[in-house]
Amino acid sequence: MTEFLLSVHVLVAIVTVGSITVAASMFPRFALRACGGEEEREGRSEGTGTAVLLHRVCTGYAVAGVVVPVFGIATGAQLGVLTDAWLIVSLVLTVAAAALLGLAVLPGQRRLLALAEGAATEEAARPVAARLSMVTGMFNVLWAVVVVLMIVRPGSTTGV
Repeated sequence: MTEFLLSVHVLVAIVTVGSITVAASMFPRFALRACGGEEEREGRSEGTGTAVLLHRVCTGYAVAGVVVPVFGIATGAQLGVLTDAWLIVSLVLTVAAAALLGLAVLPGQRRLLALAEGAATEEAARPVAARLSMVTGMFNVLWAVVVVLMIVRPGSTTGV
C-alpha cells in the first residue's frame, strides 16, 4: 500500500505542480504581449489567447494539486514519519506555496488578463507583470525546497 500511495503522490506532484510552475512562469510574458497591441486574430490577440490558456492550466491544476498533500500525508502515515521535522517543514512550505498561488499568483494573472482585455498598454501592465513574476518565482522556489526535502529527508536512516 505504501508503494501505491507514494507513486500516486509523486506522479500527481509531477503532473500538477510541474504544470503550474511552467505555466505560471510563462504567463507574464504572454500577458504583456497581449497588452502590447499585437495584431488581432479572431477578435483576440495571440498573446491574450495564450495567456488565457496558461491561466486555465494554473487554475485547473491548482484544484487537482490538492491530491498531492493528501497522498503525501497518507504516505507519511504509512511510513510512520508524520512527526519528522523534514515532513513538517515540507507541509508548512506546501501550505505557504498554496497560499501564494491562491492569494497572489492566480489573482495577479486575473489582473493582467483584465488589463489585456481592457486594452491597457504594455507600459501600464509592466509593474503588475513584474510583481507577478516575482511572486511566481517565490512560489517556484518553495516547491524546489519541498522537492529537495522530499529527496534528502534530513535525519533519514536510509543513508541518503
